[in-house]
Amino acid sequence: MPPQSGANPIASLFPLVMMCVIFYLLVFRPQIKVRKEHEAMLKQIKKHDEIVTAGGIFGTVMNVKPETVTLRVDENVRLEVERSAITRIVKSRAEGNAEEGAR
Repeated sequence: MPPQSGANPIASLFPLVMMCVIFYLLVFRPQIKVRKEHEAMLKQIKKHDEIVTAGGIFGTVMNVKPETVTLRVDENVRLEVERSAITRIVKSRAEGNAEEGAR
């Protein structure tokens, strides 16, 4: 009687490898793209840009440092926040100048 052979170990790993590839394509890759776009946006911040922080605070950039940004929130109210706390730019200085020129 010949010995019984089991299933090919490579064939049994194929579904697991395919699940990992699909997971990478659907989860990790889009997240990496979003993170790179956010990092590029943070590098483009300049004085007089209007931004929103992760805490929902709206402010105008008054000073840009390598790790932090100083925001003017109201008259005589300034906050210093980390760059990573900025979620989006509401209006950049270039857009503001274009809108004023159109009036």
